[in-house]
Amino acid sequence: MHPYRSVLFVPAHKPEWVTKAIASGADAVVLDLEDSVPADRKAEARGLVADTVGRVREAGHEVGLFVRPNALDTGLAGADLEAVVCPGLTGLFVPKVRDRDDILRWETLVDWFELRNSAGTGAGTGVGPGSGLELIVPVEMVEAIQNCREIAGASPRVGAMIGPTAEHADIARAVGYRWSREGTETLYLRSRVLLACREHGLHALTGLWEDLSDLDGLKAFADYGLQLGFRGQIAIHPSHVATINEVFSPTAEEIEFREGLVAAFEEAAARGDGAVRYRGIHIDKAHADTAREWLAHARRVTGRA
Repeated sequence: MHPYRSVLFVPAHKPEWVTKAIASGADAVVLDLEDSVPADRKAEARGLVADTVGRVREAGHEVGLFVRPNALDTGLAGADLEAVVCPGLTGLFVPKVRDRDDILRWETLVDWFELRNSAGTGAGTGVGPGSGLELIVPVEMVEAIQNCREIAGASPRVGAMIGPTAEHADIARAVGYRWSREGTETLYLRSRVLLACREHGLHALTGLWEDLSDLDGLKAFADYGLQLGFRGQIAIHPSHVATINEVFSPTAEEIEFREGLVAAFEEAAARGDGAVRYRGIHIDKAHADTAREWLAHARRVTGRA
């Protein structure tokens, strides 16, 4: 999955908001059919998605486009996917996942509708299932926390998982923690998800910051997520996107430092030295390998890959 820095939610029954979402600079937009859409407008919302996706693609926007359908146990997921799996869609943000079997259920539905609707990279090309629409999986259930390793490896369609942090959403109710600005109450939960992502090569996203007016708090929270090892964040308002993108974007100084580190090590290795002093620190092969991996990610984020 592309290393999206910001993933912004938009209610699917308000397609005019998508223009604002893209203008905010969001790397990916999620058209929501679940929590932000009233029950009596869900059919209307799902009917608008394909047109919205087509309009965005016709305008030449390369933003990631995802849809959050309703959960499997609502009885609405099949109708959602029948309507929204379409050319131009990037993937699905699948809610209320509990275990590996839930992922396989979603995968089966996506395989069918992707082929039927000629959607996704693999549709009609002979590439096969698993090469098209990707899944972003929020960890918002206690069972999902316990099963996050199995969920992460359940399907090649799983491209990202989200470490839970919300103050008022499902995970807070499920676990019963008391939210803090520092986020220590969700450190263990997020760390489990982060390690599952690293083990299976997924893009690790941290959860949302709910206070719309506190941009300083948002920046500190996003920076702590970056410190832990996350590489992007969920957003629920366009005003948060610029801050999130800033935090999760490599700086010119960081890139220059690591490029210099790799060059210094390679020069030392060419001389037959396994370690060298670089800007006051000891470096060896492990440092160079870490810098190369970081730079590969940075090139993808900045579009230089």
